[in-house]
Amino acid sequence: MLLDDALLDGVLAVAHDAAEAILAVYSGDFDVERKADASPVTAADLAAHHRIVDGLAALTPGIPVLSEESAHASVEGRRGWSRFWLVDPLDGTREFVKRNGEFSVNIALIEDGVSTFGVIQHPLTSVAWYGRPAAGAFRREGGTDTPLRVRRPATAPLRVAASRSHRDPRTAAVLDGLGRIEPVALGSSLKFCRLAEGRMDVYPRFGPTSEWDTAAGQAILEGAGGALLDPRGRPFRYNQRDTLLNGDFIALGDPDLPWQAWLRQ
Repeated sequence: MLLDDALLDGVLAVAHDAAEAILAVYSGDFDVERKADASPVTAADLAAHHRIVDGLAALTPGIPVLSEESAHASVEGRRGWSRFWLVDPLDGTREFVKRNGEFSVNIALIEDGVSTFGVIQHPLTSVAWYGRPAAGAFRREGGTDTPLRVRRPATAPLRVAASRSHRDPRTAAVLDGLGRIEPVALGSSLKFCRLAEGRMDVYPRFGPTSEWDTAAGQAILEGAGGALLDPRGRPFRYNQRDTLLNGDFIALGDPDLPWQAWLRQ
């Protein structure tokens, strides 16, 4: 799908609109409910979901939307989609509940399993990152677009993204094997944005994530020259399996880093 400037700006406007809906809830008191998997959900998740679904339907009426808050499409139905929007209306709900500001809006366009365009919007700063593999990545702030490029070659000490809410023993073992590092704790998909900006180098993740957690960040990171790989070195692909859960991955600013040796720790 060819994204012209009008459509690109339209999707960015949809993400910004969702961010405003999130901030309207964030500025007051809100309840936290639990889904079947015990993950939290708030009125902000649902408000952003409706803004995005309605906005994308107006922009691209022929393209279905798969959102975390409406992930009820049948496997048979969604596997027939050659093109669709994959959305996390509020990535980092745990961070939202903690009120630490580290949450985002994620919108990705998936075509034949490939994340071909991604937008990550940070509600608190109004900064947005967007990108397309092999076509560049950009940071939009105050109406100005700044091209992004990963740090390559990455040299020690490596700046390693570490989640505030998820730190498992295998991740700890890999971090111990990286040598001299600067660990940086950061929530949500904002880690992909830091990688794309060259402000981080490595993000290992072992444990459950969902496809809407990574798709937008992958498109941005690849557009900036980085990579998101499974343990066998394959780029992530989407809507290819019965489940929408991701396997383990490592995100790299510099794909030439010896990541295979790290994963053998």
